[in-house]
Amino acid sequence: MGRVKQLAVKKKDFLTLNNWTEEEIEHLVQKAYLLKHQGGDDRLSGQILGMIFEKSSTRTRISFEVAMLQLGGHAIHLPTRDIQLGRGETIEDTAKVMSRYVSAVMLRTNEHETIERFAEAADVPVINGLSDLYHPVQTLADLLTIYEYKHDLKGRKIVYVGDGNNVAHSLMLGGALMGMDVVIACPNGYEPNGSITQRAIEKANASGGTVSITHHKDEAVQGADAIYTDVWASMGQEEESEARKAVFAPFQVSEASMKLAKPDCLFMHCLPAHRGEEVEAEVLDGSQSVVFDQAENRLHAQKALLLYLLRDH
Repeated sequence: MGRVKQLAVKKKDFLTLNNWTEEEIEHLVQKAYLLKHQGGDDRLSGQILGMIFEKSSTRTRISFEVAMLQLGGHAIHLPTRDIQLGRGETIEDTAKVMSRYVSAVMLRTNEHETIERFAEAADVPVINGLSDLYHPVQTLADLLTIYEYKHDLKGRKIVYVGDGNNVAHSLMLGGALMGMDVVIACPNGYEPNGSITQRAIEKANASGGTVSITHHKDEAVQGADAIYTDVWASMGQEEESEARKAVFAPFQVSEASMKLAKPDCLFMHCLPAHRGEEVEAEVLDGSQSVVFDQAENRLHAQKALLLYLLRDH
């Protein structure tokens, strides 16, 4: 008997939002909304997600693991201390080996180059669960949250206040892609990466949105539909924590900040949060805060993403 011919199927990765279209992201947001409100299915029965963690995680690990279980699949937690990624074995060899065992890989890594090398060598879809440059799965949940409350995205003004970090990068790209007006308000010297900002501006020009960078928080938040912030010192920046507190103090999101925005403005934060630092406790725990809906939406957005990569694409 002759060998069965294998049909090549081009896999799709989710490393950044650079190579995704407005139509694809809109599909994921709407699919996630339906999954949240109508329930899921078992279409990923028999599928296995390998989850590699160079950085610790609460929301990323739990949401991906639960997402796979609720869709009928399984997830394997792989801290890098338990595998040989980049130590006794090259990144490329690890990617090729894992491609023989699992249906997809989610990698939470220190350096974005690691996930690019891994994805290039892997034969299965690779998802960026966070790198030093991007956090695209967080942005999917962010867009879902705004859509859930505002019922549309195009033309909405979202203001990110704080460090121009990986969260800011992906939020810029995602908001620009969806035709939103994205404003980054940050201290001088803490702006987002210039090339990523330029790509976001190009996407905004194509979608009818805008992207702007400012060092004036109060001006930035005026008329905002959503105000978003993150911790002032991310993982790996702990030694800068005290110095950053002084620099970022004027960029705290306060009740006064919220009053400058629209009356129904949402307060957003990717968590974990430090009350009294980047945000006043009264704002984080207040009636306009949607941070725990946002955290829950990691689950639903990732279910939509997994279905798209493993079944729909």
